[in-house]
Amino acid sequence: MILLKNPRTRHRRLGVATAAAGLLAALLTAGPAAATPDPGDGSTVGEEVSRSTEAEVRAAIADGEIPGKDEIVHSGNIEHVANSPKAFASINSDLAFQGKYAFSGNFDGFVTYDISDPKAPKIVSQVLCPGSQNDISVSGNLLFLSTDSSRTDNSCNSTTQPATEKSSWEGMKVFDISDKANPKYVAAVETACGSHTHTLVPERKNVYVYVSSYSPNAAYPDCQPPHDGISVIKVPRGAPEKAAVVSFPVLFPGEGPDGGGNPGGPTNPGVSKTTGCHDITVLPSKDLAAGACMGDGILFSIKDPENPKVIDRVQDNVNFAFWHSATFNQKADKVVFTDELGGGGAATCNAAIGPNRGADGIYDIVGKGDKRKLVFRSYFKIPRHQADVEVCVAHNGSLIPVKGKDIMVQAWYQGGVSVWDFTDSSKPKEIAYFERGPVNTEQLTTAGPWSAYYYNGYIYSNDISKGFDVLKIKDRRTDAAKWVRLGELNVQTQPDYFD
Repeated sequence: MILLKNPRTRHRRLGVATAAAGLLAALLTAGPAAATPDPGDGSTVGEEVSRSTEAEVRAAIADGEIPGKDEIVHSGNIEHVANSPKAFASINSDLAFQGKYAFSGNFDGFVTYDISDPKAPKIVSQVLCPGSQNDISVSGNLLFLSTDSSRTDNSCNSTTQPATEKSSWEGMKVFDISDKANPKYVAAVETACGSHTHTLVPERKNVYVYVSSYSPNAAYPDCQPPHDGISVIKVPRGAPEKAAVVSFPVLFPGEGPDGGGNPGGPTNPGVSKTTGCHDITVLPSKDLAAGACMGDGILFSIKDPENPKVIDRVQDNVNFAFWHSATFNQKADKVVFTDELGGGGAATCNAAIGPNRGADGIYDIVGKGDKRKLVFRSYFKIPRHQADVEVCVAHNGSLIPVKGKDIMVQAWYQGGVSVWDFTDSSKPKEIAYFERGPVNTEQLTTAGPWSAYYYNGYIYSNDISKGFDVLKIKDRRTDAAKWVRLGELNVQTQPDYFD
């Protein structure tokens, strides 16, 4: 049984899902949308909901069915240790870790935190370098940022401009972080369609960067169809200024003149053919990777990091709309794929959407070598209904390293942070959670945790609008994880926790 910090909420939330059905339907027919920073709190604010919906939200808050505006609620086995408000006005994005430091991406740049005392994170440096979405990772003395918006040039002083301009730039930026207080911009590599996200495959002398991007447009000079693969960048550790694209592996070959794979599920018909990957997770110790690629989930070998090879590919045209990210379990015999239903701009955690759409899909990996297959087992979705003013979506998470168990923590935007167990891949269950009430009771708003990751005894969450949160889970099922210590963590480059 989960004990609640706020007993008014019980554990079951009542939905307030019906009044905004028209707005929700419109959002679900659109493809994944780029977030538009609001000048106020950095969140994305949509159209006003109907007055009846606003009244229902207020009534649900008054009745204790959902938390109040910005009210924090959590299970009894989660402690909210600290919060550091956003350092930039724009949207917080992903996180990476190294030693006593956490690196927080933001659409305006990145922030380095000293987390040697998790109860009091301290800002060590702030780098202003706009370029959505500034997906972030680190390896040794190098830090990597993704730019997926058309910029006037590759500098940190660039501004946005139409992608049709010949001078437009988007791609990967590289910083030297040997001095954490004074990061230095050392390299930039332009990539086809920019870089929405990226994943590191580190080696002793080089770092390979798998660049994920999608949605080609024939009018964009650097984004011509077919765009059915990923860019692979090789970065010499000793000479990062020599970083360059070394290959473009095609993941969906021979599928028509426009390339691409599955056109996406009927729950989100705005998604066209798969034309790239949203995110890739690699497991270097197993030479394995999983790609969440719009309408497809793929498994591939990375024995040759410059030329990854697809092993298997799955689709879900019943419940999945947009394959967003992937997480392996430690034994590499399971993988969790997330579905970004509504593109991160819809209220999808309510009774109207149900438990299977906009959920995680859990797949067993069966067989050996290049004959391995992905076999669907079940869906997982947070069991607490959110209000129709709260954008809620399955987003970024990581394993909590407990030997013999498959437990992960995951961000759900305004659905909060969820800790759940998928040791039995056919019967996943939530064991802890943390969330805030609606940030806006009058408008559909994008806010809440973008990423929630476990690192050296604590859960760190990058909240889109509220800043950098530190949580601690106190549960016998996860206690063993506190003994696992890492020197570095990029969640999309999964470590072998027990080797």
